Amino acid sequence: MKIRKGAVFFTAILLLVSILCSGCMDNGIKGEDNGTKVEDSQVVKPGDTVQVDYTGKFENGTVFDTSREDVAKQAGVYIDRREYVPLTFVIGSGQLIQGFDEGIVGMKVGEEKTLKILPEKAYGKYEEARIEDIPIEKLNLTNRSELPEAGQTIRDMYGNRFKVTAVNDTHISIDTNHALAGKTLIFDIKIVSIE
Repeated sequence: MKIRKGAVFFTAILLLVSILCSGCMDNGIKGEDNGTKVEDSQVVKPGDTVQVDYTGKFENGTVFDTSREDVAKQAGVYIDRREYVPLTFVIGSGQLIQGFDEGIVGMKVGEEKTLKILPEKAYGKYEEARIEDIPIEKLNLTNRSELPEAGQTIRDMYGNRFKVTAVNDTHISIDTNHALAGKTLIFDIKIVSIE
């Protein structure tokens, strides 16, 4: 009988220890999402490296960019030879527009959200003062047939793209505003991973 009481007591202690320790050993993994483990307690914070799937649209619903091939094809913005993969970046590093960066802080893996980003937190307001006139002789053209036309996009020696707004006999006018300046942008996003 003494042995039995001791065995029961020992079993009770083991059970209690296992219950208490199970909380200590919880690794935060609460489920699975498409075969990848989802960490329930981890949320996006500054300094994290994240991967997101996104679709960028204008307020009228027109898609201008996406990380998803199926969406690109459906929206008619598919680019052959482009690799459609989640976007990877570091939160708070300035790699992306401020509104996108700030908008995903606090989200969890697998969470989806729609962000509405005003120009001030995107590519800024459109500024007429950023239309510049450049004398044609400064373009270093070998002949006049190389002269760009209004509506054409040109690149400078650093790879920056500018839209030609006007051409006359002496000057071309280029718009140095970002192509998305002055626009409110809508992003449908999904957090794929957080590191």
